[in-house]
Amino acid sequence: MSHGLLAIIQSPDPAIRDLAVDRWCEGRGAAELMAACDELDAYRRQETNLYQRVRALFFITAIHRYHLPARTELPRSGRVPYEGFRHLLERRFEEAIAVFLEAQRTCGPSETLSSALASAHHALAFQTLADQVRRTVRSTHGNAWMFRLGHPLDQPLRARRELLEREGAATPYPLLRELTAVRMDLTHCGWSDIFFLGMDFPEGARVLNISVDLGVHGRDATTRPPVEAFFRVIDEPVIRLASVDLEASACLTTLDEVFDFGRDYLGLLKAAVIAAGLVPPGIERSGASLAELLATIFGPGRGFELVSNVNRIPKGSRLAVSTNLLGALIGACMRATGQIQSLSGPMQESERRIVAARAILGEWIGGSGGGWQDSGGLWPGIKLIEGAPAQPGDPEHGLSRGRLLPRHTLLGFDRISAAARKKLQDSLVLVHGGMAQNVGPILEMATEKYLLRSEPEWTARRQAVATLDQILALLAAGDIRGLGRALTDNFFGPLQTIIPWVSNHYTEQIIARTRAAFGDDFWGFWMLGGMSGGGMGFIFAPERRAEAQAKLLEIMLATKRELESSLPFAMDPVVYDFSINEHGSVAALLTGAGAMLPVAFYQHAVPRWLRREARDLTPRERADLQQFARAARTHAEFAGALPSLLDRMLPSAGSGDRMTQQLDALLAQNGFDRAQHEQIRTDLRAGRIGLAMNRLSPSTRIEDVTAAELFDGTRASADLRRAGEAALRNGEVGVVTYAAGVGSRWTQGAGV
Repeated sequence: MSHGLLAIIQSPDPAIRDLAVDRWCEGRGAAELMAACDELDAYRRQETNLYQRVRALFFITAIHRYHLPARTELPRSGRVPYEGFRHLLERRFEEAIAVFLEAQRTCGPSETLSSALASAHHALAFQTLADQVRRTVRSTHGNAWMFRLGHPLDQPLRARRELLEREGAATPYPLLRELTAVRMDLTHCGWSDIFFLGMDFPEGARVLNISVDLGVHGRDATTRPPVEAFFRVIDEPVIRLASVDLEASACLTTLDEVFDFGRDYLGLLKAAVIAAGLVPPGIERSGASLAELLATIFGPGRGFELVSNVNRIPKGSRLAVSTNLLGALIGACMRATGQIQSLSGPMQESERRIVAARAILGEWIGGSGGGWQDSGGLWPGIKLIEGAPAQPGDPEHGLSRGRLLPRHTLLGFDRISAAARKKLQDSLVLVHGGMAQNVGPILEMATEKYLLRSEPEWTARRQAVATLDQILALLAAGDIRGLGRALTDNFFGPLQTIIPWVSNHYTEQIIARTRAAFGDDFWGFWMLGGMSGGGMGFIFAPERRAEAQAKLLEIMLATKRELESSLPFAMDPVVYDFSINEHGSVAALLTGAGAMLPVAFYQHAVPRWLRREARDLTPRERADLQQFARAARTHAEFAGALPSLLDRMLPSAGSGDRMTQQLDALLAQNGFDRAQHEQIRTDLRAGRIGLAMNRLSPSTRIEDVTAAELFDGTRASADLRRAGEAALRNGEVGVVTYAAGVGSRWTQGAGV
């Protein structure tokens, strides 16, 4: 501990443990920093405590990335061994570190090698955290049994008797429907719901969020739970999955298909089936028969159908739609197999916690890894979600300071009155700004800054934690104007200090223009989730809320038009209607004529059924078609779907010409160059361009560049440096991305 960094990691004293690594590195030379890295590397290899090991990895990363390159005695240039680079690409981070350290011992340290070592240690730290979260998820109460089951005959789950009863063989089985709210976070204390951050700092992991029903303003007559899941037994030994909003469906006949998440857009439904235990994780690659497993649960020759539907909420809403949909799907599967006591109505508190644990498992199985506040829509109303210290008997005890699952405190009408809730609903305008970006890098950055205890960010995090109590008190008092002021201060203060990406020019333009339009009647702003431009909340004087809904849409659309060539928008902005959901996730058992799937399900499925011969339809498809026909005669909602069904099946005269004209207009509007397109297509077909043409000749000789062929930017003249700095200040520097497409890495997956 002679260098002091181990004392920072190990000390029980917060004054020492929370010292910033940047402060410790000040004034120390390259030799001392290198020695500190060696000591940290030896320590992290033998340390059993997860977070101390991870923090050591981040300390090494920070020294190599930020502090050693700033020391003039460290050589600038060096070589990165190709073997180590290959290990990095293959995510073999320990092997990469070993190769880079050996190069450092034999060739000496350099800024180049420090860059490689920083990348490898950074990636290893996050891999270690992710592995630990997965292990903890697997051992959490209610999850562990699924990883021990390896044969269909070991499956303990059985279908509820009520789901197997029906009027006759020609009618569908009863339909189980789960309706679930989404969650709207008022404050999240600086992304404290990230699993590994909350597990290390439970006293600072606090979230205040509200379960809400939604409707799109001007489109929907009322608000409703935006997420729904449907489950029913079928007379086929298969699993049928369908996503209504994605217009995707699949029939799974083998276990390998259940675990294949890259095959289609149904990964969320597959994760729910696995996390609910119907196809438990332990049976993967067992070689067992899916039909045999389903027979154990539902009886010979039977399987089940799982259908999801989202009420057309766009991606990037920051309302945790996917996690709450996952919770709804898992809840429906667990009700169907007796893991939740009631087939209808809300869940009990213990059942919500198990579903939340399974949703976390599903997130990690599917590879998304959301936060623990995201499943808040399972709970009713307004709730305070807080980290909890790990106790003896918890799977996290001895590995982390906090538990994986937080505790939920429902804030009933005794804490936040009906009048206060109504005041919030009467003043808040909820919107989607049209941007849908990858929030993953933000969460990584928040975690890294926390573990390094970077001083400005650490001070801001503690301020955000304290702000929650102020926000809760203002909401409880019904002081919505004060609440808006506190939320605005939190956005422009602590949150932007922790992560500058939390804001952008588009968001701040909207805020400025809204303030100019409404003056003192604009009471406040907050950003939902990890990145602005998507889900946002604006608070107004209640008498101007209706006006604000229309004006905000106008402001957002105009601002988007100005900036859409500079920022990654995925869609036009949307204004929501919302109401507080006081029930949480609620189920109902639908039977007889009422056992109908969403109208959009039939709009997608019926044309496919009608294009086939009647004899080729399964009994389930035949029964569904007959049931839809009966519903179309008696229910206006289903009758209204008939014109669109006919349009899909029988295009009207001239519709092809109209579609061609619309396509031509759309292409012209977006700058499509038909002549250039035809030239490229001709060259491609003629073999003048193509992937094969990019391949170098086998006789090509590739050599390292020499020092004489390199321009060392660090030795540029003062005039060139001044010219470059001036160009940056004047906004003269830009990035051009060629042929990026809608899945550009440059924009982290957002539209281009």
